[in-house]
Amino acid sequence: MAQPNPVPAMAVLLTSTKAYTGLAVFQAVDAIACAAQVPPIKKSLDAVGCPDNVRRVLPAVKGAAAIGLLSVRWFPGLARLTTAMLTLYFVLAVGAHVRARDKAVNALPAAALLATFAAMTVKGPEPSRTP
Repeated sequence: MAQPNPVPAMAVLLTSTKAYTGLAVFQAVDAIACAAQVPPIKKSLDAVGCPDNVRRVLPAVKGAAAIGLLSVRWFPGLARLTTAMLTLYFVLAVGAHVRARDKAVNALPAAALLATFAAMTVKGPEPSRTP
């Protein structure tokens, strides 16, 4: 007798509230690091030619993304919209690396986050379990 295919572990991981929470923490820490202009982030932004007016808004954008991801339990639609907007953000980030002819290895984190948020957008958060 054929067994139904189990849900792939990656799909479950990407839809869990823990994934959204973990990525929200990551975005919050990144927002703080951008605001503090820590040297590795400053170097990366310099390498892609990110203008100062964009750098000034990055902490707010990343902070808003953290809040949007944290909303997954109460407002799953907002969390899904946030992953869609983060997908766009990382399309632009990868594009900036390509446009600047930056080393491919420097674009890998942005590309990985692009793939992650795109998959989360397609799948959406797991349905909330109400008693």
